[in-house]
Amino acid sequence: MSVTHTSSVPVRRRAEGAPHRTVRGGAASRRTAPSQAPAATPTPAAQTATAAAPAPAAAPCAPLADPVVIEGADTTPRHTIGEVVARTGLTAHTLRWYERIGLLPPVGRSDAGRRRYSDRDLRWLEFVGRLRLTGMPVADMVRYADLMRAGDHTSPERRRMLEEHRDRVRAHVAQLQQTLLTIDRKIEGYRAAETP
Repeated sequence: MSVTHTSSVPVRRRAEGAPHRTVRGGAASRRTAPSQAPAATPTPAAQTATAAAPAPAAAPCAPLADPVVIEGADTTPRHTIGEVVARTGLTAHTLRWYERIGLLPPVGRSDAGRRRYSDRDLRWLEFVGRLRLTGMPVADMVRYADLMRAGDHTSPERRRMLEEHRDRVRAHVAQLQQTLLTIDRKIEGYRAAETP
């Protein structure tokens, strides 16, 4: 006949979520996660000093080179697309469009894949902004950028493009000056009529 031995010690079930216990040398020890010290709360004086500290000013962009050089290795500092938007006034959509149509060379990327613009890119964007301000068509600006990337042997063609554009700008400026004189005469006529 077999005899089944049962323990007289009641079995305690561990409540769900309760810490584990291990027995070492007959003594129970609690296994718990290491406690984390709460973050120190800054004093009111430290908060005031932090709020009063001025934000660091953005480094000024280097002067525009003439002509803008976009060949070769570029080791100038890098800027985020938000910083470039703030400096140039262009939208992020416009910057991406410039890159897509070839007006802006392929922009470097961070390890996370985000665009990082260099000082050279900023100088080029400044030059492009001046060309747009003076009415150069986008197609001509893209052509000029392509010639620059092609190398020094395109320098004569680039010079001719800028000379032709300069002639158009000068003619437009002359028209504006004549228009300005007309406006001045109208203003003087109003002033004369208003004089008692």
